[in-house]
Amino acid sequence: MGGVVADAGRETAVGRPRQPVAIDPLQYPLWDSWLAAHPESSFFHGSAWARVLHETYGHQPAYFCRFAAGQLADLLPVMEVSSRWTGRRGVSLPFTDFCAPLSRGEGDDHCLYDAALAHGRRRGWRYLECRGAVPGRPNASPSLAFYGHVIDLEPGPDRLFKGLDGAVRRGIRKAEEVRLQIEFGSDLKSVTTFYALHCRTRSRHGLPPQPFRFFENIARYVLELGQGSVAIARAGLTPVAAALFFHHGRQALYKFGASDYASQRLRPNNLTMWEAMKRYASAGFTRLHLGRTSLANEGLRRFKLGFGAAEHRIEYSKYDFSRQEFVVDTDRAEGWFNPVFRRLPLPLLRLAGQALYPHLS
Repeated sequence: MGGVVADAGRETAVGRPRQPVAIDPLQYPLWDSWLAAHPESSFFHGSAWARVLHETYGHQPAYFCRFAAGQLADLLPVMEVSSRWTGRRGVSLPFTDFCAPLSRGEGDDHCLYDAALAHGRRRGWRYLECRGAVPGRPNASPSLAFYGHVIDLEPGPDRLFKGLDGAVRRGIRKAEEVRLQIEFGSDLKSVTTFYALHCRTRSRHGLPPQPFRFFENIARYVLELGQGSVAIARAGLTPVAAALFFHHGRQALYKFGASDYASQRLRPNNLTMWEAMKRYASAGFTRLHLGRTSLANEGLRRFKLGFGAAEHRIEYSKYDFSRQEFVVDTDRAEGWFNPVFRRLPLPLLRLAGQALYPHLS
C-alpha cells in the first residue's frame, strides 16, 4: 500500500476543509480522539476494529478523510481485501454490520467517494462495497439491504421492561425461575467460553465459524481496552448462551450471539439480552444497536423487535469497476453450502473457517 498514507498532521492544522487524504488510522495515536469528537461516529470507525481486521486477515486500511480546524470533518473508511481466490477489492468495512460515511456537511459530500474510486482504479480493485449510504450518488441503487434495530436505553430499566413484548417478558421470568445466572467478562477466558458456543451455533446454521484468532484479537484490542464485554448465561456451571457487545462513547452494539440449542426451553437468550440492556441503561448508555438482520430471517427480526427496538433499513452499495456501474449482490447467508457445513464435525468446520475467511469480506 505504498503511497496510500498521506500526512494528516498538516491537514488538522488548517481551518477549512481541504482535499481528501488517505491514511492508515493505526499509524495515528490521535485517531480515536479525532473520531470521538465526531457526533456520528460509531465503534466500527475506530482503530480497535481496524486493528482486529488488519491483524487477523492482513487487510490494509485506506481511510479517506478531510480535516478542518483541527478536527475530523469527513470520513469514508475502507479496507483493501486482497486474495488470490477472490481478487482485490475495497470494502467499507469487512465483517461489519454497517459503516456509514461520516460528514459534517461542509463542502462536497462525495469527494471522499471519488477519491476512493480513483484509488481503487490505481490498485486494480474489482469493486468497492460500502455498508451505508453513498454520498452524492443518487444513482447508487442498493446492492443488498438488511434490517437494523436500535433500542433507546434512556427511559431506564423499569420503563424498558414495560416496553418488552409479552412473550419476551415471560421468557425472562422463565429464565429467572430456573435460576440462570448472567456474568459479564472481558478477558480471554470469557471469549473462549463464547467461542465454544459460537462454533456450535454456526454448525447448526450450516456456516463455518470465524477463526479463533479473530476473537483472540477482539479480546486483545477491544475488550481489554474497555470497549466491549461478553455476557454469559449459565445453568449451574454450564454455559448455555453468550453474547458479545462492543462499546463506543455512550453507544453499545450487539455483535455476536450464540447458544446451546438443547437449552432453549430455559430462554437464556431472553435473559442475556435483558441483563445487557439493564447493565447499559444503568451505566448511562443511550442506545443499544442490535446489528443487521437478513430480510428473510423473520425469526431473528421478531426476536429483536420483541425488546422494543426501533427498526430501520441498512443498505449496502457495490460499484463494479469493470462494468463501471453499481450492481446488485446476493445475500449469501443461505445457499447450497449450508447442508454441507452442517454435516462437518466441529474440528473440520473450524478448519474450513480458517481457510475461507481470509478470502471473504
